[in-house]
This record gives sequence, C-alpha cells and structure tokens, in this order.
Amino acid sequence: MAFDPQHIRNFCIIAHIDHGKSTLADRLLELTGVVSSGSGVPQILDDMDLERERGITIKAHAVSMVYRRAGGEEFLLNLIDTPGHVDFGYEVSRALAACEGAILLVDAAQGVEAQTIANLYSAIEADLTIVPALNKIDLISADIEGSRQQIVELIGCAPEDVFAVSAKEGLGVRELLDVLVERIPPPKADRGAPLQALIFDSQFDNYRGAIPFIRVVSGIIKPKMTVFFHSTGKCYDVDEVGILRLKKYPTDELAAGEVGYCIPGCKEVSETRVGDTIGDASRPLEHPLAGYREPKPMVFAGLFPAIAEDYEELKDGLARLKLNDASLWYEPETSAALGFGFRCGFLGLLHLEIVQERLEREYNLNLVTTVPNVEYRVATTDGRILMIDNPVHLPPPTNIANVEEPIVSAEIVTPPDAIGAIMSLATERRGVYINTEYLDAKRVLLHYKLPLAEIIYDFYDKLKSVSRGYASLDYVLTGWEPTRLVRLDILLNGELVDALSVIVFEDKAYAWGRRVVDKLAEVIPRQMFEVAIQAAIGGKVIARSTVRAMRKNVLAKCYGGDITRKRKLLEKQREGKKRMRVIGRVELPQEAFMAILKAD
Repeated sequence: MAFDPQHIRNFCIIAHIDHGKSTLADRLLELTGVVSSGSGVPQILDDMDLERERGITIKAHAVSMVYRRAGGEEFLLNLIDTPGHVDFGYEVSRALAACEGAILLVDAAQGVEAQTIANLYSAIEADLTIVPALNKIDLISADIEGSRQQIVELIGCAPEDVFAVSAKEGLGVRELLDVLVERIPPPKADRGAPLQALIFDSQFDNYRGAIPFIRVVSGIIKPKMTVFFHSTGKCYDVDEVGILRLKKYPTDELAAGEVGYCIPGCKEVSETRVGDTIGDASRPLEHPLAGYREPKPMVFAGLFPAIAEDYEELKDGLARLKLNDASLWYEPETSAALGFGFRCGFLGLLHLEIVQERLEREYNLNLVTTVPNVEYRVATTDGRILMIDNPVHLPPPTNIANVEEPIVSAEIVTPPDAIGAIMSLATERRGVYINTEYLDAKRVLLHYKLPLAEIIYDFYDKLKSVSRGYASLDYVLTGWEPTRLVRLDILLNGELVDALSVIVFEDKAYAWGRRVVDKLAEVIPRQMFEVAIQAAIGGKVIARSTVRAMRKNVLAKCYGGDITRKRKLLEKQREGKKRMRVIGRVELPQEAFMAILKAD
C-alpha cells in the first residue's frame, strides 16, 4: 500500500538504559496491530536472548506500522529503534539521521540521566522534532512533577508539552501516538530526484547475503535496478526491496521518505556499511549523504581457546560474527602462555562482553580473554608513527620519542551529595575538570576530560558505588594527548607471561604491579615447588609475591635419633624442590586473567 509522503512519519525513541524504550515499542506495535495484544513476548524488537537478559538494545531495529486515527485517516509510522549503550553511539547517530522526530523518554522515578542528555544533544544536532514523554508513572516511587520540570528546563518546552505514560500498563500511549503524528513533520521527499538512500543498519542472511536497512532520502529504488555504494564504489543489481514489519515484506518499490530494506547480493556486511549512501548507477551523485565514517575499534583484547583444539571453532565463530557485526575487528595472534588465538578490536567493554558471551553460547567455546587495553600512538626515535594495541608490540623505552593516548570528553549526571566522591574518583583516574552545570536542585552535570584507558576497566562500577547507584555516565572520544606510559610485565619463576603484560601510566606502575602480584598469589594454586610472581618494567623488578610450596612432613617417621638424620632428610627435600622448580611449569587458571581486571 503506497503512502503519500505527507502521511509518513519517521521517528525513533531515545532514552537512557532501562528507561522503558523497548517496552514502549511493544505497546506501539500492539496499538498499530503489528502484533496481537498480550502476545506474551516482552521486548519484541530485542530478538537476541542477551538483549532480553541484560535489558538493553544491542542491535538497532526498524519496524513499519500503519496507524489509523479516530477520524479514519491512516499514517505510515516508521520506528527506527536505536541501541541503548554508549558503546554504540555511532549507530545511534545514523539511526537519528534517518528520522524527522524523536520521542525523548525519561523514567519518572529516575529523572534525566547522562545518556538522556547525550542522545538529546545528538537529536537536536540532527535537527529532529522532540516529543518529550515521562514513563513509568504507575510506579510508587515516580516523581512526575519533579521529572517533568527537569525535562522543561532541559529542552525549554512548556510543562503541558511533556506527556505522562506508562508503557508497561499502556496508559497514555494512544494519546502519545496522536501527538507524534501532529508534531513530527513529514519527510521532505523528492521522488523525481536521483536516488539517495542512507544505510542505518544491516544484517546477514546465509542464503541472500548482506541486507542493508535503508531510509530513502530522494528518488526511488526498485528491483532489477543497478545501484552503487559510495564508500566502496561497487555496483550491484537489486534483487528485492520491501518494508519491515518484524519480518520482511517485499514491495514494488521504496520511494523517498520511506524506510525499508533492499537485497543487493553483497557477500559481506562490511560491504553494506552503516552510514554509507546508496545511489543509482545510471544517475550518479557527486556527493554522498553527510556523516559517514568507518567503525573504529576503541578497546583491544586477546581471545584464546581454553582448549587448544578449539582454535578452528573460535576462528569459524569469529568469522560468522563478523558477517553480522562490521565493527568487530580481529587478526591471528600467538602467545607463549596461551598458544594460538586472536587479537580482537571492540567498540567498548560491553561490545567485548557480548562478543565473548555469544561465542561461548552459540559455538560452545570456553575462552580466555586477556586484559583489555586501548590503542596508543607511539612516535619512535627513527621518525616512525606506530599504532600499538598490544603491550607485546610496545618498543623499548630507548626507541620511544613520544607516546599519545586517546582522550574522551565525559558527562556525569549525579545528585549534589555525591559530587565530592565523584571528583575524587575522576582526579584519581587522571581526569581534568572542565565545569559544573546545575540541571535542577537534585541533578548536577559534571564535565570532565579523561584518558580512555582509565575508564574502560571499572570506572563505571566505581561511579555507581560512590553515588549509591544514582550517577550516570556518557562519553565521546575527542582526540589524543601526550602521556608517560610503561609496559608492565608479569614473570612466573623468572619466565615472562606475555598474556599478562599491560601498558600502564608510569606513576601508577608500582601500585598496579603490587596489586597484581598479590592478586595472582591468591588465585594461582600451590605447587610442589615455590612459585615466585614478579612485576617488572624492562629488567627492573618492582614488586614480588610468593606462592609457598606444598610440603610433605618428611620428619614424621623420625621418632628419635640423632639431629643429623633429620637434617639429612630436610636437605634431601630441599634439593628435590629445587629440581622441581627448574623443570616444573605453572598452570595458570582462567581466574588469573580476571584477577588483573579486578586488581584496581
């Protein structure tokens, strides 16, 4: 059924994690008849088990709905769902670029939080019409008027413009839909112009290849049409186009203003990159749509199979995940301690956790993950610039002229009584204070400049601890700054364990090394020989801990006799322990690698 552009509304829902975005999407799908009411499946758009378990959206989704207003007028509503975590900020920005409006959803019990503000700024930059709404008004702890006032002060609207809904109970959702249709403008659609279609997501089908999800900005896309992709310059013949209503429904064409999918026969998702522009090969455009950039990994870690024989399964698992996730990067890596594995790049720690968990669940693998670290820019004394994502590849100090680390701009929203503790935490993590904004009597926004390396481990957990769970964090990468770094190595009985090496800030090296060796001493099981655990920078040992040997009481059979007999037995035992230490190997349990993460 073709719709006039004046009867099309493209929108998204932006919210902080766990503010009810997926639940509101469920109610919208029920109201418009896409799914039957009471279907029993919560978070319909979150189709991965991991998404439902964690209560977050990992992959962006899109769905088309037909809404019939009270007077019988019909509108085509295209909901472009966005991921709910800071790691997937680029996907959020591309989803926003495909819309004309956004529902700003705020939990009435928790109020405005960091990601609410970050996503709102992104929506305003994309020139979207904002429809503010309070969710969870049915909760006993809901502060409706207080939260409404926060939104009013944040976006400068009138109090009556903020709608109160309960997505769980369905209260006020129909009224919200009516307001959505009234306030959000229809798309500017020139269907006679050359084709321009924005890719805001893509997925992989084993039989049909990569399927980009697109918003047609101008022109028309049809089956059997030859299209080209601006980022790769490759041309393909379109096999099918259609709309998304949880499943794919083929149509004769997709015209300007519409949202749907096309099947161009691409072999890999990396060819259908998020943010890229699809054009008509017969009417090429000089300039693609603005905003495209390559997905760039921010956090790097090694993934190794706990059982060496599982290497091929891990290789196949990563290759299949890569088909569906163009932002995942990996290459083979060899470790003296862990054998064959892969060095992988991720958008953030959450992305790392999700990839690891999916590999373990879907491919039945038991994995060992090395310490995550960020990428550093190293200038050598011979004039080369190296990008170092693995501590093992860091050149010797004598060959390094300068080291730069990635810096992020962080926004922390917190209650006023936690400001002191959060400032102490940020200072401890080498943060540079910028300014403070008072959002209202109960909310303060702190701006900080922080090294990315200082926030990827446990900064978020510590932030929640010192603020009793009330503070929230959002950050964006802003550039590089010079720093002083060293490579901290861990040795077991004098042998370097390359998988435990980390790059740390020079002033924190001793404290880090001390904590790591003490932690390892707790988790490495006792052997028949003494195990020396050392932290070293270059050839200098800066900290040591020892796992005492298990000892048999060789004097138990001596009930008397000369002392020389006892000495002879103890000397024999001591010599045996020395021989054991020379030929013995220390088996590292998986907890040893986790211990480094928790050492801070």
